[in-house]
Amino acid sequence: MFRVRRATDADLGAVAEIFAHYVRHTVITFMETPPTPGEWRHKRADLTGRGLPFLVADVDGRVAGFAYASPWRTQPAYRYTAEDSIYLAPGHTGRGLGRALLEALLAGCAEAGIRRVIAVIADAGDNDASPALHRKFGFTDAGRLTAVGHKHGRWLDTLLLQLDLDPPGPPEPRT
Repeated sequence: MFRVRRATDADLGAVAEIFAHYVRHTVITFMETPPTPGEWRHKRADLTGRGLPFLVADVDGRVAGFAYASPWRTQPAYRYTAEDSIYLAPGHTGRGLGRALLEALLAGCAEAGIRRVIAVIADAGDNDASPALHRKFGFTDAGRLTAVGHKHGRWLDTLLLQLDLDPPGPPEPRT
């Protein structure tokens, strides 16, 4: 059994360990050096300070995955758009954790006044799980950037997907 909850500082060692696996062994992230737990602490504080969600999937008291929303771009006009990120510990895929994290993350984004969520998915042609998960939640294709990353001796594309959380119209004031 698992539950999705807000991440705490105590979770960030496990978050760092999960992410380090993807940095070192996959092309899922374009990062090449894993952030330390201290860097994750700073990132979580920054994101939650902006009202954005940073969540973990807790399986029997252990972090088995995490998800967070971050600003899409730094310019103020993008303040209603966020990018989602979801990572599961090896051995914890296919159990519904990604689905539960994305569902809770989208709810947290809506609560924070986010109107659009962007998924930027590394596409090496060998993993359809992330695009499929996002499409189940209504994300639609927004584009592809070809050969924009190079990692582990491979050129990599990114697939862009977008989800509208709110109907078009003037935004609500947000401070």
